[in-house]
Amino acid sequence: MSTFFRNADLSAAHLSPSGRWLAIATVTRSGRIGLATMDLDGSAPPAFVASYVDADIGWFQWVGDERLLYSTIDLKMGGAEQTFRCAIHSVSRAGKVVKFLTSRRSLLWTSGTGGDEVILGDHRFDARGELLHVHPVRVHLSTGSEEPVAMHYPDRTVDWVFDSKGRARVAVSLDHGQLSIFWREGQTDVWRLLDRSSSVARNWYPLFVDSHGRLYVLAPSKESTQVLKRFDFSTNALDPEALVATPGFDFQGAVLSRTGSDDVVGVRVDTDAETTVWLDPEMKAKQAMVDARYPGRINRLECARCTIDGSLLVTSYSDRDPGSYFVYRPVTQNWIDVGRVRKDVDPARMAVLDLHRIKARDGADLPVWVTQPSAAIHRPAAAVVLVHGGPWVRGGHWHWEQDAQFLASRGYVVIEPEFRGSTGYGMNHLQRGFKQWGGAMQDDVADAVRWAMGKGLVDPKRICIAGASYGGYAVLMGTILYPDLYRCGVAWLAVGDPRLVMENRWNTIVSEEARAFSLPLMIGDSDREAKMLDAASPIERAAEIEIPLLLAFGARDARVPLDHAIKLRSALQRAGKTPEWVVYEGEGHGWMKVDNRLDFWGRVEAFLAKNLN
Repeated sequence: MSTFFRNADLSAAHLSPSGRWLAIATVTRSGRIGLATMDLDGSAPPAFVASYVDADIGWFQWVGDERLLYSTIDLKMGGAEQTFRCAIHSVSRAGKVVKFLTSRRSLLWTSGTGGDEVILGDHRFDARGELLHVHPVRVHLSTGSEEPVAMHYPDRTVDWVFDSKGRARVAVSLDHGQLSIFWREGQTDVWRLLDRSSSVARNWYPLFVDSHGRLYVLAPSKESTQVLKRFDFSTNALDPEALVATPGFDFQGAVLSRTGSDDVVGVRVDTDAETTVWLDPEMKAKQAMVDARYPGRINRLECARCTIDGSLLVTSYSDRDPGSYFVYRPVTQNWIDVGRVRKDVDPARMAVLDLHRIKARDGADLPVWVTQPSAAIHRPAAAVVLVHGGPWVRGGHWHWEQDAQFLASRGYVVIEPEFRGSTGYGMNHLQRGFKQWGGAMQDDVADAVRWAMGKGLVDPKRICIAGASYGGYAVLMGTILYPDLYRCGVAWLAVGDPRLVMENRWNTIVSEEARAFSLPLMIGDSDREAKMLDAASPIERAAEIEIPLLLAFGARDARVPLDHAIKLRSALQRAGKTPEWVVYEGEGHGWMKVDNRLDFWGRVEAFLAKNLN
């Protein structure tokens, strides 16, 4: 079990701007995650430049060739105990000078080449804890001095876009359900309003500014999917034609540029699997070379100078392999094996993941991910329907995923529906899920199960439904609305009543902005649509749950507070039902501690074996 749920051996790798140095986040002898660097021109092994006995490395970035920026986190503590322990530091490449920068800011921008500047976001809140704005501050790492990046920027600015020189070019504000996008030319203090729309149904969203001052944005197409476009400042409108469209999927990915420049060299997109479209002929040839060396895999390229003598970092992975890192040195034509993400995962023993596009009962498109263990390919098997959280996220991607692979390793087919309300498949698919908690969203989950039955993939009499957060809610409602479809349910961090999400309470991080303006449109109005929300409440309908349940919660969950769990268990007990139950102290909305992950999935394994065999 630890193969799936322990921390990764090698969690990240990045090239320095010159391409000579490589930095990796990897496990130290003490079992902590440390930060190491290596000289790609020499033969010396990686040397740790930052490691701790009481903390782990989170994310990291190069700032020039001589300095790195990194965050720390304590992976041996619960998620809710991290609030005051996360911090941002800088360290020299040789590890000689470590500086603490801040514990209450986020990284917004780093200089790509020389220099030692970063831009951090100072999140400022009002007396009620509501976010007022994100204030950008330029920090000079060598001296520790600070200066504001932009003056007189719009009120309630919560997001920024910077160019390669660290100039603030786009400010995005959110206020009373309205999303406003402002543009700034050069270093002036004049911010020009480009667009204002509903935050729920926005017109477009800024992504990138290139070296010519062109603004790249995400915008809906006529087919409802999101595409990549440019904003035309001469007409104050979007270009009519898309630069990049991914039919059947929203554009999700990145605009790629050369280090230290805003020259666009390609785009990375995620459809049924990630792919990179290179506009630069040299990078296109390099991608072809790497793909020929590692066929049947996703091979993500990262280069610094991206020239014939520049190093090339390859992240290579698949649905059955968490991945490996390699460095290619064009001058010597040598390949350096940096390491595997998880050394003890045997890809040959992992399950296969496929995306299917089926139709829901009303004819709507319904994407469904299916993970099949090799032993289940030729016969119907017991199945777990794994419902993603959010719900307004994309659940599946073509890569190795620990939850589904663990379940498949125990012989279960795993069905993961992208029910209406999920993102990534067009605005129509998203908006069909509005006000459909316990309605058509739940029907989509059932339709995916029945499709798998019809294909002979699963045993109709041995199906369990499982999920976290909204997925936990879908478990509870699925057992109520489709009692004959499922033999058991596993719900963790589960929403017990949609109305509790929208209540103004001290123990939740759900913002007043969301409660007042977006959630009533997406879930329902607590007053005007009370009858609909009554019918969509597992707590109100707990007496209708007949199948065995395993419930798990974080004691300090600020997204789905513990009173969801307490009210749910009380309602079940009043109805004479006793679910299996566990609460993890110190955890928030998820299990950060490895011991808790192992304990939880051990309980899941035993619960499924008892109820599906």
